[in-house]
Amino acid sequence: MTESAKLSYADAGVDIDAGNEVAGRFLKMMSSTFRPEVVRNDGGFGGMFAMGDLAKSMVDPVLVSGTDGVGTKLKVAFMMGKHDTVGIDLVAMSVNDILVQGAEPLFFLDYIGTGKVEKDVLADVVKGVSDGCMQSGCSLLGGETAELPGFYAAGEYDLAGFAVGIVDRPKVIDGKLIVAGDILLGLPSTGLHSNGFSLARKAILEVGGLKVTDTPDELGGKSVGEVMLTPTKIYVKPVLAVIKENEGAVKGLVHVTGGGLVENTPRILPENCNAEFKRGSWPTPPIFELIQKCGDIETSEMDRVFNMGLGMILVCAKDSVDQIKKTFATQGQACYEVGRIVAGSCKTVYA
Repeated sequence: MTESAKLSYADAGVDIDAGNEVAGRFLKMMSSTFRPEVVRNDGGFGGMFAMGDLAKSMVDPVLVSGTDGVGTKLKVAFMMGKHDTVGIDLVAMSVNDILVQGAEPLFFLDYIGTGKVEKDVLADVVKGVSDGCMQSGCSLLGGETAELPGFYAAGEYDLAGFAVGIVDRPKVIDGKLIVAGDILLGLPSTGLHSNGFSLARKAILEVGGLKVTDTPDELGGKSVGEVMLTPTKIYVKPVLAVIKENEGAVKGLVHVTGGGLVENTPRILPENCNAEFKRGSWPTPPIFELIQKCGDIETSEMDRVFNMGLGMILVCAKDSVDQIKKTFATQGQACYEVGRIVAGSCKTVYA
């Protein structure tokens, strides 16, 4: 091989300099999310977090972890050329999951895989991640960006992340105290969140023949892509406020993700109870009507794929409802009484 023909990593499709530049921009965004417990170790191989007073204030501190991605919602981001909100979705899916057990999120790590480092695109993605961390009160402690030429289609990337939180073992929320007569309180979703996008895209864009730039009447002047990219709601701060101010009142929590109310709610129910939801007791975002109409989808299928307007469910005793609603009101969080617990066999049913 001649001198002029020698290969470099750049010739193989990996731009080390671009990766280093992006990493520098990421560090500034990460720093804006740091809680006091973060131990600064810029350039280190691992993020460090000192438990300190957090653990000392608890009887038996337990770490809770959760991991997830954004799924094919990313396809809509690629179509729209809009990348600054999917990072919020990434954080939301994990922090909402660990919240269900009463855990306060402490830190988050992300992974971005891409065929080619596009600095502005990745900066937008990480901006969304840092925004999600700020919304949930956790630190973006670290991450990884992998440039994998030939592995991803041009202009595409994938995201994954995980969160770690903490809860005192005596205060873990596990649903074991749920009984018939308890009330179901629902917190509204902002739309699709990050689930069911394969069906949503099939129904709207393929069968329905709409484009992401179209503005059908059902969406009130907003474009299909704009509505589909609405970020997943992060429920951490209002729900933790309710747990703290109404100690012992919340018996169960459900993060309504893939599987909807049908499959997620039974995960916290005792074997002798059903969750009975009353249709029409909460608002349903218009995107669901559009999906169902375009795809001619059965209501039962909609119920088991999408959140249908509820992103988080709380189970509480009837005499706690008013106080919990008041706490949510002080947090600016809408809350609806959407059903009750009845005798049954660990299922979701509709009144």
